[in-house]
Amino acid sequence: MSRARFQNQNDWQTAAASENGSGCLSFYVLPPFAALLIVGFVALVALKSPISPAALPVNNSTMVLQSAATNPTPIWSLGLHENTSSSMLSPIFTKEIQHWSNDIVRWANAAAVDPNLAATIMQIESCGDPRATSRSGAMGLFQVMPFHFNLGENPYNPETNALRGLSYLVRSLERGGGNARLALAGYNGGVGVISRMEWTWPSETKRYVLYGTPIYEDARNGADSSAMLTEWYQKYGAGLCRQAAQRLGIP
Repeated sequence: MSRARFQNQNDWQTAAASENGSGCLSFYVLPPFAALLIVGFVALVALKSPISPAALPVNNSTMVLQSAATNPTPIWSLGLHENTSSSMLSPIFTKEIQHWSNDIVRWANAAAVDPNLAATIMQIESCGDPRATSRSGAMGLFQVMPFHFNLGENPYNPETNALRGLSYLVRSLERGGGNARLALAGYNGGVGVISRMEWTWPSETKRYVLYGTPIYEDARNGADSSAMLTEWYQKYGAGLCRQAAQRLGIP
C-alpha cells in the first residue's frame, strides 16, 4: 500500500587422551575428564528440559508475520505493537469515521489488521465518504484503484471496497515486515516503494506517511486527540470531511 531472525549455534567438541595409546585414561587426565562428564551431564539434562518462554530473549521490534489466510490471529496482535487497543475504535477520528466505527472493527478483524490502522487510512483517503473518487480514479471508502476489483464488483459498495482495500493493506504489511509506517507508504505509493530508499518516494507518499504515522500512533496509544490529525484536517481534510458528512447525513 514482515523478517525471521536466526541465531547461530556453537559446535562443541570434547576429547580425552589416553596414555601411551593403551586405551586407558591416565591418572593425570581423570580430574579434567570427570569435570567434562559433569558438564556433559548438566547439558544433557538442560536439553531435555522444556525452555520457559520467560527465559527467551524478547525483541519487540521484530516479528514473524504470517498472512491472514494461514494465520487467524490478527496481525496487530502478534507483537507488532505492544499497546494495541482492543476492538474499540479510538475517539481521535472525526465524526465521519466514527459513523463507520462498527463496520471498521468488523472489516479489520476479518482482515486481521488493527482497526485503528484501517481507520487511519479511511480518514486520510475519504474521510468516510463511500462515493469519494480521486483524480487518479481511486474509489470509495478506502480509495481503491479500479484494477483491484473483480469483474462485476461494485467499487463503491462499502463491503466490497473494504475487502479489496484491506487486502492490499495486508499485502503492504507483509511486504513491510509488519511495520505500520512502511505499510502506509505501500498503501499509498504501491508496495514497490517499501523496498526503496525514502528519498525516492513520491512527495504524496512522504506526506501520507508524515500524517498517517503519528495519527495511527495516537490512536494506538489511547490518546484523546491528535495534533497531527487536526493539522491534516485544517490543511487537507476539511472539504473532504464536509462532503462526507453531507453524503452520510451527519450534521
